[in-house]
Amino acid sequence: MSEPSTRAPLSGEDLETWASLATVLEWLPTALDAQLQSAAGLTHFEYGVMYALAHAPGRTLRMSVLAGYANSTLSRLSRAASRLESKDWLKRTTDPTDGRYTLATLTDLGAQKVEQATPGHVDTVRRLVLEPLTQAQRRNLREVNRRILRSIRDEGGWRPPTGVSG
Repeated sequence: MSEPSTRAPLSGEDLETWASLATVLEWLPTALDAQLQSAAGLTHFEYGVMYALAHAPGRTLRMSVLAGYANSTLSRLSRAASRLESKDWLKRTTDPTDGRYTLATLTDLGAQKVEQATPGHVDTVRRLVLEPLTQAQRRNLREVNRRILRSIRDEGGWRPPTGVSG
């Protein structure tokens, strides 16, 4: 059992900083889900999976790689993949180079769905996250996020390939 912390509880500016971040972490996913569900019949998680596949070579990734990008268990990703497969947006196959792995491939219909969903999602991200900030604040937010990510894990998570927009 771990020792209880002897540090003082959060207060003042530290508490305000944490409370604002915790609120964003709760509110933003709900807002993103609402827009994507309404406009495209997707959750933000499903859109993220499909977006990553859309920008992968051959629109294909190992499920384990996708799970890492999405910070997801294979079980959660598999349930999402089943939903996407039922709509013919994704297909899973055994990796021909190593049968222990499963590949996820975005279908042509899935690529069309990503293309259809992206403009509304981008508008929502701009409106909720980017437009309220100055260019300098955006750079600061990016750096703050990278520092927090590095304190959680050594690897940085999914990053868009060079030249990709959306």
